[in-house]
Parts: sequence; C-alpha cells; structure tokens
Amino acid sequence: MQRLKTRPQFQAAMAGGTVSRTAHFALHRLVLDVAGSAAANLASAAPTGPGSLPSTQGPQALFAVPDVWLGAMVPKRWARRAVTRNTIKRQIYTVGATFEARLPQAAHVVRLRTAFDRKQFVSATSDQLKQAVRAELLQLFGHAARRAGGGAAVPAPAPASQVLPAHEVAP
Repeated sequence: MQRLKTRPQFQAAMAGGTVSRTAHFALHRLVLDVAGSAAANLASAAPTGPGSLPSTQGPQALFAVPDVWLGAMVPKRWARRAVTRNTIKRQIYTVGATFEARLPQAAHVVRLRTAFDRKQFVSATSDQLKQAVRAELLQLFGHAARRAGGGAAVPAPAPASQVLPAHEVAP
C-alpha cells in the first residue's frame, strides 16, 4: 500500500467521489486506470519539446505505481489536539492496511467530517476513542470493499414493480 503525500494527489482522490460514509468519516476514491496509464506512457514516448505535451493529462501521472493508495485527512477544525489527530491517522492507516487486499487499485482518502464529542471522549487518546474510531473505520472500509468487489457477486434486488410471480415468464 502506498501513501498519498502531495496536495495534487489528495485533490485528485477527493475529486473521484465519495464511496462510503459513517457518522464521522467519509471515504473518497479515484479508480486508477491501469490500461490508460500504459497508453499514456506510449503517447508520451512520441515527440518531445515545446508544444508537444498531451492536451489532457490524467491522474495517472500523480500515481506512478499501480497499487492501492491511501491518505488521511484529519483537519484541526474537527480534532483540535495534535495527539488526537495523530491517533486517528494511525487508526486509519492500520485499518486500511487490513483491508488492502479487498480494496481496488485506486487512490483512497479517508476524511474526518465531524468532531468526536469531547464530553464523551475527555482524553485525547483514550481507549474509548480509539475503539470508537476503529469501529467506524471498519464499517467504512467494509462498506467500500463490498461496493468494490461484491457488486457483481450479489445482484441488487429487483424493484417491486418488476417482480413477477413464479408461474409467469419475463418477455
């Protein structure tokens, strides 16, 4: 698993769209096109020099290694103390590593979107806070992993208007 490090990497992954949400976290994903990056490499092998840059440059330039990429955004607005921010980031990377095999080749950003109640979690690094963060992250990554790989294996139920009795055959 690779970690997102630069601002353009985070911006590209955030632009990919939200895949999963919990009460405190949101997971954004930008799917990396492996075939597109190979085509981009062939196109870049063409002439070089002034004016020969490709008209559109995809996000693959930001993610050189085709792998699962993960970044964590924990803003000061929602976690005031640095100790809390670092604890949450450690939990994000640890849980992300356990789900690495189930996630698609994409850039993922886990974003803290609301604060944990300071009245409920008085200590900045209490075991209660760590357990609450871990439980939400397991739920977040579990939902994202199901959406990534389970969509084809488990078909969605048909709407009630399309359900036919067992003796009728669809045209």
